[in-house]
Amino acid sequence: MRKFAVDLHLHTALSPCAEEEMTPPAILAQAAANGLQIIAITDHNTAGNTPAFFEAASGGPVNVIPGMEVQTREEVHLVCLFAGPDEALAWQEVVYAHLPPLKNSVRFFGSQQILNAAGEMIGTEDRLLLTSTDFSVEEAVAEVRARNGICYPAHVDRPAFGIIGNLGFIPPDLPISVIEISRNINRAGALAKFPALGRYPILGCSDAHRLAEITRARSLVSLEEPTFAALMEAFWDRRQNRIEVD
Repeated sequence: MRKFAVDLHLHTALSPCAEEEMTPPAILAQAAANGLQIIAITDHNTAGNTPAFFEAASGGPVNVIPGMEVQTREEVHLVCLFAGPDEALAWQEVVYAHLPPLKNSVRFFGSQQILNAAGEMIGTEDRLLLTSTDFSVEEAVAEVRARNGICYPAHVDRPAFGIIGNLGFIPPDLPISVIEISRNINRAGALAKFPALGRYPILGCSDAHRLAEITRARSLVSLEEPTFAALMEAFWDRRQNRIEVD
């Protein structure tokens, strides 16, 4: 078993709040330069750029996990990860059906660019992505698990869009394998502020919206191989702590 450097929360130019520089070639180059071996693409309520990243990463030093950051009706952000782009795009169609029928305003929210593997814009997503679905936290977690995905609360230490800030607690029966802390806090600080987090494995990620925010890994995960299946196994392994956070 080896330790792999991971960052499982990255946005691309498809997220309206992310910079247009967040393209497959640029993100993969930045990730490789900082020693990352596994990254996840997690745009807001969409997986539209995951095929491009999967293609661009093929044969390279950085492995890509397709995913999404979904926003629930409680305005809680959840990271959703899947085995491949097809599974992520299938989840996207479910999420789109649970978004309000609103159009994006480029002026107010920013552009939502669909890219190819070379980083060229091949289209835009016109629906409003920076909003809530009508899924509850419990419903979203159950839906992702039913599709053999991984789902867990993002940046739980943040007052905005964090599960503790919005709900006041993490439901004790929520079937999650890990929780994520933001780049603004370390593991010791998170446990001091929220002692109840001690019952979960803790993952640190960048939530990068621009290239400069992709830095050296905050998390090392012990895996047999750098795959989605191995990640799922590690996250659910309660016999030993296989995640290290700086």
